Amino acid sequence: MTKDEVLAIFRESGAILEGHFILSSGLRSPVFLQKARVFQYPERTEILCRALAELIRKADLGRIDYIVSPALGGIIPGYETARHLKVPAIWVEREGGEFRLRRFEMEKGARVIVVEDIVSTGLSSRETVEALKGMGAEVLACACLIDRSAGEANCGVPMIALAEYKVPAYPADALPPELAALPAVKPGSRGLA
Repeated sequence: MTKDEVLAIFRESGAILEGHFILSSGLRSPVFLQKARVFQYPERTEILCRALAELIRKADLGRIDYIVSPALGGIIPGYETARHLKVPAIWVEREGGEFRLRRFEMEKGARVIVVEDIVSTGLSSRETVEALKGMGAEVLACACLIDRSAGEANCGVPMIALAEYKVPAYPADALPPELAALPAVKPGSRGLA
């Protein structure tokens, strides 16, 4: 699946928004990828996640025991990707500000892939990787539908991205005038609990 094919699914879902957005990382951007608008269509989500599962297979990482995703945004693509890889899908949730497996158990030495929806800075992926390693898991790679950093994000292990789509992002105190003139909106889920 090409980058253009991935973005076409986001466009036909009305998921590429323009304005002034506060990203989960705290950075500001004129573009927001509202993946929930894609995930409301199971057939579109299935197409994307089947292609992501195929990329993971091609990476030839050996046995995979689990797909682990950070809640909330990673749960749907993690589940659907795991379905295509025929492995269990579990997720980490924040508890006391840190990611933990609250609803699941995982044996030490489990070989896992972290699956995300959209990666901007890699913070959620990195925190997930650190939490899993702290539980004794072997994290083989991170994977995502779209890498907004175009390969710049560091999650601490290799990254497998279905598409790279570089979108500008700025610190709040360094906005270009055209972005600063627009009201800021925070459409993501981090910090809502």
